[in-house]
Amino acid sequence: MKLLFYRYGSICEPYLLSAFRELGVGVTELSDEVYHKDRKPSEVVQSVSQTLLNGNYDLVFSVNFFPTVSDVCNIFHIPYAGWTVDSPVMELYSRSIDHDCNYLFLFDRSQYEEIAPLHPGHVFYLPLATDPAYMQSVIQKNTRSSRFAADVSFVGSLYTEKCAYDTMTNPPAYISGFLNGIMNAQSKIYGYYFIEELLTDEIIDAVKAHLPNYCSPPNAPYLTDRTVVSQLYIGNKISALERVSLMKLLASALTDAGYSLDIYTASDTSSISGIHNRGLAKTLTEMPLIFARSTVNLNMTSKPIRSGIPLRIWDILGCGGFAITNYQPELPEYFVPGETLEVYESAEDLRDKCFYYLEHPARAREIAENGLQLVREKHTYIHRLETLLQTIFERNHT
Repeated sequence: MKLLFYRYGSICEPYLLSAFRELGVGVTELSDEVYHKDRKPSEVVQSVSQTLLNGNYDLVFSVNFFPTVSDVCNIFHIPYAGWTVDSPVMELYSRSIDHDCNYLFLFDRSQYEEIAPLHPGHVFYLPLATDPAYMQSVIQKNTRSSRFAADVSFVGSLYTEKCAYDTMTNPPAYISGFLNGIMNAQSKIYGYYFIEELLTDEIIDAVKAHLPNYCSPPNAPYLTDRTVVSQLYIGNKISALERVSLMKLLASALTDAGYSLDIYTASDTSSISGIHNRGLAKTLTEMPLIFARSTVNLNMTSKPIRSGIPLRIWDILGCGGFAITNYQPELPEYFVPGETLEVYESAEDLRDKCFYYLEHPARAREIAENGLQLVREKHTYIHRLETLLQTIFERNHT
Protein backbone atom coordinates (compact mmCIF):
# COMPACT_ATOMS: atom_id res chain seq x y z
CA MET A 1 0.00 0.00 0.00
CA LYS A 2 1.19 3.51 -0.86
CA LEU A 3 0.08 6.44 1.28
CA LEU A 4 0.51 10.18 0.87
CA PHE A 5 0.79 11.83 4.30
CA TYR A 6 -0.20 15.51 4.15
CA ARG A 7 1.61 17.13 7.08
CA TYR A 8 1.13 20.45 8.84
CA GLY A 9 3.25 19.96 11.96
CA SER A 10 1.02 18.23 14.51
CA ILE A 11 3.00 16.83 17.44
CA CYS A 12 1.67 13.34 16.80
CA GLU A 13 2.70 13.14 13.13
CA PRO A 14 6.12 11.51 13.78
CA TYR A 15 4.45 8.72 15.78
CA LEU A 16 1.88 8.15 13.05
CA LEU A 17 4.56 8.02 10.35
CA SER A 18 6.43 5.40 12.35
CA ALA A 19 3.27 3.36 12.93
CA PHE A 20 2.26 3.37 9.26
CA ARG A 21 5.72 2.18 8.27
CA GLU A 22 5.72 -0.50 10.94
CA LEU A 23 2.48 -1.76 9.39
CA GLY A 24 4.26 -2.08 6.05
CA VAL A 25 2.70 0.99 4.44
CA GLY A 26 4.88 2.90 1.98
CA VAL A 27 4.63 6.55 3.02
CA THR A 28 5.41 9.72 1.08
CA GLU A 29 5.41 12.92 3.13
CA LEU A 30 4.10 16.20 1.75
CA SER A 31 5.40 18.73 4.26
CA ASP A 32 5.07 22.12 2.57
CA GLU A 33 2.54 23.36 5.14
CA VAL A 34 4.85 22.52 8.03
CA TYR A 35 7.14 25.32 6.92
CA HIS A 36 4.66 27.62 5.14
CA LYS A 37 1.54 28.10 7.23
CA ASP A 38 0.13 30.83 4.98
CA ARG A 39 -0.25 28.64 1.89
CA LYS A 40 -3.12 29.55 -0.41
CA PRO A 41 -5.69 26.89 -1.35
CA SER A 42 -4.46 27.06 -4.95
CA GLU A 43 -0.95 26.18 -3.78
CA VAL A 44 -2.28 23.20 -1.80
CA VAL A 45 -4.22 22.02 -4.85
CA GLN A 46 -1.13 22.27 -7.03
CA SER A 47 1.23 20.43 -4.66
CA VAL A 48 -1.19 17.64 -3.79
CA SER A 49 -2.29 17.18 -7.42
CA GLN A 50 1.27 17.08 -8.70
CA THR A 51 2.28 14.53 -6.05
CA LEU A 52 -0.69 12.30 -6.85
CA LEU A 53 0.06 12.50 -10.57
CA ASN A 54 3.64 11.40 -9.94
CA GLY A 55 2.72 8.33 -7.89
CA ASN A 56 0.17 5.55 -7.67
CA TYR A 57 -1.30 6.16 -4.21
CA ASP A 58 -3.95 4.12 -2.44
CA LEU A 59 -4.75 6.64 0.30
CA VAL A 60 -4.14 10.22 1.39
CA PHE A 61 -3.97 10.86 5.13
CA SER A 62 -3.77 13.89 7.41
CA VAL A 63 -4.14 14.78 11.04
CA ASN A 64 -7.39 16.79 11.29
CA PHE A 65 -9.32 17.61 8.10
CA PHE A 66 -8.20 19.75 5.16
CA PRO A 67 -11.09 20.61 2.80
CA THR A 68 -8.76 21.50 -0.07
CA VAL A 69 -6.96 18.15 0.19
CA SER A 70 -10.35 16.45 0.21
CA ASP A 71 -11.36 18.39 -2.92
CA VAL A 72 -8.29 17.12 -4.77
CA CYS A 73 -8.80 13.53 -3.60
CA ASN A 74 -12.41 13.70 -4.78
CA ILE A 75 -11.24 14.65 -8.28
CA PHE A 76 -8.63 11.86 -8.31
CA HIS A 77 -11.08 9.32 -6.78
CA ILE A 78 -8.57 8.48 -4.05
CA PRO A 79 -9.72 7.79 -0.47
CA TYR A 80 -8.85 10.57 1.97
CA ALA A 81 -8.60 9.89 5.71
CA GLY A 82 -8.48 12.63 8.33
CA TRP A 83 -8.12 11.81 12.04
CA THR A 84 -8.88 14.69 14.41
CA VAL A 85 -6.71 15.41 17.42
CA ASP A 86 -8.24 18.83 18.17
CA SER A 87 -11.64 20.24 19.01
CA PRO A 88 -13.20 22.27 17.62
CA VAL A 89 -12.12 21.61 14.05
CA MET A 90 -14.10 24.18 12.10
CA GLU A 91 -13.11 22.67 8.75
CA LEU A 92 -15.38 19.71 9.50
CA TYR A 93 -18.36 21.97 8.78
CA SER A 94 -17.21 22.77 5.27
CA ARG A 95 -19.00 21.75 2.09
CA SER A 96 -16.09 19.42 1.29
CA ILE A 97 -17.20 17.00 3.98
CA ASP A 98 -19.80 15.74 1.47
CA HIS A 99 -17.19 14.06 -0.74
CA ASP A 100 -17.51 10.29 -0.92
CA CYS A 101 -13.71 9.98 -0.88
CA ASN A 102 -13.73 11.09 2.78
CA TYR A 103 -13.17 8.79 5.73
CA LEU A 104 -13.15 10.99 8.80
CA PHE A 105 -12.14 9.67 12.22
CA LEU A 106 -13.04 11.83 15.22
CA PHE A 107 -11.57 11.29 18.68
CA ASP A 108 -14.30 13.06 20.64
CA ARG A 109 -17.62 11.22 20.66
CA SER A 110 -19.59 14.43 21.09
CA GLN A 111 -17.82 15.79 18.04
CA TYR A 112 -18.56 12.55 16.20
CA GLU A 113 -22.26 12.63 17.09
CA GLU A 114 -22.49 16.18 15.77
CA ILE A 115 -20.58 15.60 12.51
CA ALA A 116 -21.59 12.04 11.56
CA PRO A 117 -25.10 13.00 10.34
CA LEU A 118 -23.54 15.41 7.84
CA HIS A 119 -22.16 12.48 5.82
CA PRO A 120 -23.50 9.13 7.09
CA GLY A 121 -21.22 6.18 6.53
CA HIS A 122 -18.12 8.32 6.13
CA VAL A 123 -17.55 9.58 9.68
CA PHE A 124 -16.28 7.31 12.45
CA TYR A 125 -15.33 7.48 16.10
CA LEU A 126 -11.68 6.68 16.87
CA PRO A 127 -10.03 7.63 20.18
CA LEU A 128 -6.46 8.87 20.29
CA ALA A 129 -3.44 6.77 21.22
CA THR A 130 0.23 6.86 22.18
CA ASP A 131 3.60 5.36 21.25
CA PRO A 132 4.94 3.75 24.43
CA ALA A 133 7.81 2.03 22.61
CA TYR A 134 9.23 5.35 21.42
CA MET A 135 8.57 7.07 24.76
CA GLN A 136 10.32 4.34 26.70
CA SER A 137 13.31 4.40 24.34
CA VAL A 138 13.81 8.11 25.06
CA ILE A 139 13.51 7.53 28.79
CA GLN A 140 15.94 4.60 28.77
CA LYS A 141 18.55 6.67 26.91
CA ASN A 142 18.45 9.30 29.67
CA THR A 143 18.44 7.20 32.82
CA ARG A 144 21.37 9.04 34.38
CA SER A 145 19.91 12.51 34.06
CA SER A 146 17.72 13.92 36.83
CA ARG A 147 16.68 16.87 34.69
CA PHE A 148 12.90 17.40 34.47
CA ALA A 149 12.24 15.73 37.82
CA ALA A 150 9.31 17.47 39.52
CA ASP A 151 6.73 17.09 42.24
CA VAL A 152 3.80 18.27 40.12
CA SER A 153 4.02 19.33 36.47
CA PHE A 154 1.84 20.47 33.59
CA VAL A 155 2.81 20.55 29.92
CA GLY A 156 0.65 22.75 27.74
CA SER A 157 -0.92 26.11 27.08
CA LEU A 158 -2.93 28.11 29.61
CA TYR A 159 -4.91 29.41 26.59
CA THR A 160 -4.42 32.98 27.76
CA GLU A 161 -2.33 33.85 24.71
CA LYS A 162 -4.78 32.43 22.16
CA CYS A 163 -8.13 33.41 23.59
CA ALA A 164 -10.12 35.12 20.83
CA TYR A 165 -12.89 35.91 23.32
CA ASP A 166 -10.65 38.62 24.79
CA THR A 167 -10.85 40.62 21.55
CA MET A 168 -14.50 41.43 22.29
CA THR A 169 -14.90 45.22 22.63
CA ASN A 170 -17.37 47.12 24.81
CA PRO A 171 -20.16 44.55 25.15
CA PRO A 172 -23.24 45.70 27.10
CA ALA A 173 -22.99 45.11 30.84
CA TYR A 174 -25.86 42.62 30.89
CA ILE A 175 -24.17 40.56 28.16
CA SER A 176 -20.85 40.50 30.04
CA GLY A 177 -22.60 39.62 33.27
CA PHE A 178 -24.52 36.75 31.71
CA LEU A 179 -21.45 35.35 29.95
CA ASN A 180 -19.27 35.62 33.07
CA GLY A 181 -21.93 33.81 35.06
CA ILE A 182 -22.30 30.86 32.72
CA MET A 183 -18.53 30.59 32.20
CA ASN A 184 -17.87 30.50 35.94
CA ALA A 185 -20.56 27.85 36.36
CA GLN A 186 -19.22 25.71 33.49
CA SER A 187 -15.66 25.88 34.82
CA LYS A 188 -16.83 24.03 37.94
CA ILE A 189 -18.67 21.29 36.04
CA TYR A 190 -16.85 18.29 34.55
CA GLY A 191 -18.41 15.80 32.16
CA TYR A 192 -21.13 17.97 30.65
CA TYR A 193 -20.78 21.05 28.47
CA PHE A 194 -23.96 23.11 28.67
CA ILE A 195 -22.90 26.47 27.23
CA GLU A 196 -24.48 25.98 23.83
CA GLU A 197 -27.87 25.29 25.40
CA LEU A 198 -27.83 28.57 27.33
CA LEU A 199 -26.99 30.88 24.46
CA THR A 200 -30.01 32.78 23.13
CA ASP A 201 -30.06 34.28 19.64
CA GLU A 202 -29.84 37.71 21.26
CA ILE A 203 -26.67 36.80 23.15
CA ILE A 204 -25.08 35.26 20.06
CA ASP A 205 -25.84 38.33 17.94
CA ALA A 206 -24.42 40.61 20.65
CA VAL A 207 -21.19 38.60 20.90
CA LYS A 208 -20.78 38.70 17.11
CA ALA A 209 -21.42 42.44 17.01
CA HIS A 210 -18.66 43.15 19.52
CA LEU A 211 -15.99 40.87 18.02
CA PRO A 212 -14.10 42.89 15.40
CA ASN A 213 -12.64 39.81 13.68
CA TYR A 214 -15.41 37.29 14.19
CA CYS A 215 -14.51 33.87 12.81
CA SER A 216 -16.66 33.10 9.77
CA PRO A 217 -14.94 30.41 7.69
CA PRO A 218 -15.80 30.42 3.97
CA ASN A 219 -17.64 27.50 2.38
CA ALA A 220 -18.85 26.16 5.73
CA PRO A 221 -22.62 25.73 5.28
CA TYR A 222 -22.95 23.39 8.26
CA LEU A 223 -21.30 25.75 10.73
CA THR A 224 -23.66 27.79 12.92
CA ASP A 225 -22.90 30.90 14.94
CA ARG A 226 -24.04 28.98 18.01
CA THR A 227 -21.26 26.44 17.49
CA VAL A 228 -18.63 29.10 16.81
CA VAL A 229 -19.52 31.23 19.84
CA SER A 230 -19.96 28.33 22.28
CA GLN A 231 -16.93 26.26 21.28
CA LEU A 232 -14.35 28.53 19.70
CA TYR A 233 -14.84 31.70 21.73
CA ILE A 234 -16.48 30.82 25.03
CA GLY A 235 -15.04 27.30 25.29
CA ASN A 236 -11.47 28.49 24.96
CA LYS A 237 -12.08 31.36 27.38
CA ILE A 238 -13.39 28.94 30.01
CA SER A 239 -10.29 26.79 29.48
CA ALA A 240 -8.10 29.82 30.16
CA LEU A 241 -10.04 30.85 33.27
CA GLU A 242 -10.02 27.32 34.64
CA ARG A 243 -6.33 26.64 34.05
CA VAL A 244 -5.15 29.91 35.56
CA SER A 245 -7.43 29.45 38.56
CA LEU A 246 -6.26 25.88 39.20
CA MET A 247 -2.61 26.84 38.80
CA LYS A 248 -2.96 29.65 41.32
CA LEU A 249 -4.63 27.33 43.83
CA LEU A 250 -2.08 24.56 43.39
CA ALA A 251 0.97 26.82 43.32
CA SER A 252 -0.01 28.45 46.58
CA ALA A 253 -0.87 25.20 48.38
CA LEU A 254 2.16 23.27 47.10
CA THR A 255 4.62 26.07 47.84
CA ASP A 256 3.33 26.41 51.40
CA ALA A 257 3.89 22.68 51.89
CA GLY A 258 7.40 22.69 50.41
CA TYR A 259 6.52 21.15 47.04
CA SER A 260 7.02 22.59 43.56
CA LEU A 261 4.73 23.12 40.59
CA ASP A 262 6.51 23.15 37.22
CA ILE A 263 4.78 24.24 34.04
CA TYR A 264 6.12 23.92 30.51
CA THR A 265 4.40 26.56 28.43
CA ALA A 266 4.72 29.67 26.28
CA SER A 267 1.83 31.25 28.18
CA ASP A 268 2.38 34.23 30.47
CA THR A 269 2.47 32.96 34.06
CA SER A 270 3.60 36.20 35.71
CA SER A 271 0.29 36.50 37.58
CA ILE A 272 0.74 33.08 39.25
CA SER A 273 2.92 33.26 42.36
CA GLY A 274 5.04 30.24 43.23
CA ILE A 275 4.92 28.57 39.84
CA HIS A 276 8.06 27.52 37.97
CA ASN A 277 7.64 28.29 34.26
CA ARG A 278 10.22 26.14 32.48
CA GLY A 279 9.34 27.33 28.96
CA LEU A 280 8.34 25.14 26.06
CA ALA A 281 9.22 21.44 26.14
CA LYS A 282 10.50 19.61 23.07
CA THR A 283 7.86 17.04 22.24
CA LEU A 284 10.08 14.20 21.05
CA THR A 285 13.06 14.52 23.41
CA GLU A 286 11.92 16.31 26.58
CA MET A 287 8.23 15.64 27.07
CA PRO A 288 8.72 11.90 27.74
CA LEU A 289 11.25 12.73 30.49
CA ILE A 290 8.91 15.26 32.11
CA PHE A 291 6.02 12.81 32.21
CA ALA A 292 8.20 9.97 33.48
CA ARG A 293 10.00 11.99 36.17
CA SER A 294 7.14 13.99 37.65
CA THR A 295 5.47 12.43 40.66
CA VAL A 296 2.16 13.93 39.48
CA ASN A 297 1.28 14.98 35.92
CA LEU A 298 -1.73 17.25 35.48
CA ASN A 299 -4.30 17.19 32.70
CA MET A 300 -6.96 19.86 32.39
CA THR A 301 -8.99 19.10 29.28
CA SER A 302 -9.86 22.01 27.01
CA LYS A 303 -13.60 22.65 27.30
CA PRO A 304 -14.34 22.32 23.57
CA ILE A 305 -13.28 18.66 23.97
CA ARG A 306 -16.70 17.85 25.33
CA SER A 307 -16.44 14.12 25.99
CA GLY A 308 -13.17 12.76 24.57
CA ILE A 309 -9.77 11.94 26.01
CA PRO A 310 -7.05 14.42 24.98
CA LEU A 311 -3.67 13.41 23.65
CA ARG A 312 -1.91 14.56 26.84
CA ILE A 313 -3.48 11.74 28.88
CA TRP A 314 -2.44 9.04 26.42
CA ASP A 315 1.11 10.38 26.26
CA ILE A 316 1.51 10.63 30.04
CA LEU A 317 0.52 6.98 30.35
CA GLY A 318 2.71 5.98 27.39
CA CYS A 319 5.68 7.48 29.24
CA GLY A 320 4.87 5.50 32.38
CA GLY A 321 3.80 8.68 34.13
CA PHE A 322 1.13 9.14 36.76
CA ALA A 323 -1.78 11.28 35.54
CA ILE A 324 -4.45 13.21 37.40
CA THR A 325 -7.16 14.50 35.09
CA ASN A 326 -10.55 16.14 35.18
CA TYR A 327 -13.48 13.81 34.55
CA GLN A 328 -14.47 13.27 30.91
CA PRO A 329 -17.48 11.14 29.89
CA GLU A 330 -15.35 8.74 27.82
CA LEU A 331 -12.78 8.06 30.56
CA PRO A 332 -14.66 5.09 32.13
CA GLU A 333 -14.71 3.34 28.75
CA TYR A 334 -10.93 2.98 28.84
CA PHE A 335 -9.66 3.55 32.38
CA VAL A 336 -10.47 2.72 35.97
CA PRO A 337 -9.87 5.74 38.24
CA GLY A 338 -7.46 4.85 41.00
CA GLU A 339 -6.03 1.93 39.00
CA THR A 340 -4.61 3.29 35.73
CA LEU A 341 -4.93 7.04 36.37
CA GLU A 342 -6.63 9.37 38.83
CA VAL A 343 -9.61 11.68 38.31
CA TYR A 344 -10.49 14.88 40.15
CA GLU A 345 -14.01 16.28 40.50
CA SER A 346 -13.31 19.81 41.75
CA ALA A 347 -10.45 22.22 42.35
CA GLU A 348 -10.28 21.21 46.01
CA ASP A 349 -10.35 17.52 45.06
CA LEU A 350 -7.41 18.11 42.69
CA ARG A 351 -5.43 19.84 45.43
CA ASP A 352 -6.16 17.09 47.95
CA LYS A 353 -5.28 14.28 45.53
CA CYS A 354 -2.02 15.95 44.54
CA PHE A 355 -1.04 16.01 48.22
CA TYR A 356 -2.14 12.42 48.75
CA TYR A 357 0.02 11.07 45.91
CA LEU A 358 2.98 13.28 46.78
CA GLU A 359 2.83 11.70 50.23
CA HIS A 360 2.30 8.21 48.74
CA PRO A 361 4.62 8.12 45.69
CA ALA A 362 4.74 4.32 45.65
CA ARG A 363 0.98 4.23 45.04
CA ALA A 364 1.33 6.79 42.25
CA ARG A 365 4.05 4.67 40.69
CA GLU A 366 1.90 1.53 40.88
CA ILE A 367 -0.98 3.29 39.11
CA ALA A 368 1.43 4.64 36.48
CA GLU A 369 2.78 1.16 35.78
CA ASN A 370 -0.77 -0.15 35.37
CA GLY A 371 -1.53 2.66 32.93
CA LEU A 372 1.58 1.96 30.90
CA GLN A 373 0.73 -1.73 30.66
CA LEU A 374 -2.80 -0.90 29.53
CA VAL A 375 -1.77 1.41 26.71
CA ARG A 376 0.91 -1.01 25.55
CA GLU A 377 -1.68 -3.76 25.21
CA LYS A 378 -4.62 -1.85 23.71
CA HIS A 379 -4.00 1.80 22.83
CA THR A 380 -0.98 2.30 20.60
CA TYR A 381 -0.96 4.04 17.22
CA ILE A 382 -0.54 0.60 15.68
CA HIS A 383 -3.86 -0.49 17.21
CA ARG A 384 -5.63 2.62 15.98
CA LEU A 385 -4.23 2.62 12.45
CA GLU A 386 -5.12 -1.04 12.00
CA THR A 387 -8.72 -0.08 12.81
CA LEU A 388 -8.57 2.96 10.51
CA LEU A 389 -7.18 1.06 7.52
CA GLN A 390 -9.54 -1.86 8.02
CA THR A 391 -12.52 0.51 8.16
CA ILE A 392 -11.55 2.27 4.93
CA PHE A 393 -10.63 -0.69 2.77
CA GLU A 394 -13.32 -3.07 3.96
CA ARG A 395 -15.92 -0.45 3.06
CA ASN A 396 -14.26 0.11 -0.32
CA HIS A 397 -14.55 -3.58 -1.15
CA THR A 398 -18.19 -4.09 -0.17
